[in-house]
Amino acid sequence: MSNARDLTVATFTAGERDYIRRELDVFFSTLPTVADGFQLKRWRGGPRTGAPKISPVAQGLLDRGLMRLDTEGRLPRLFFTELGLAALRAMMTDRRFADPVKFAHIRQELGIDYPVPGDDIA
Repeated sequence: MSNARDLTVATFTAGERDYIRRELDVFFSTLPTVADGFQLKRWRGGPRTGAPKISPVAQGLLDRGLMRLDTEGRLPRLFFTELGLAALRAMMTDRRFADPVKFAHIRQELGIDYPVPGDDIA
């Protein structure tokens, strides 16, 4: 039988939406992408030296299967799973949760909106 989670789009909590908006917002005139994931820091000392620093909100996204942790690169990153991408698309299409102008670069990446001809976003 199919899992009930597959039949409905997962939703983010208010804290998760805030975390996602902060990570995908413009950073020093740079437009982040969903494909690049969310960069994490590593513990520099103590018993967790070298392990990724995962906030409680990010841990919740991992626990619910909406994101996955990749530690292969120089810095660890969080990437959306298929279920997480579906939830992100739903979040980005609802203007109550994400300003369509502010997050136009994410909406274009997700295929919600298409670039306007002559608009130089790159």
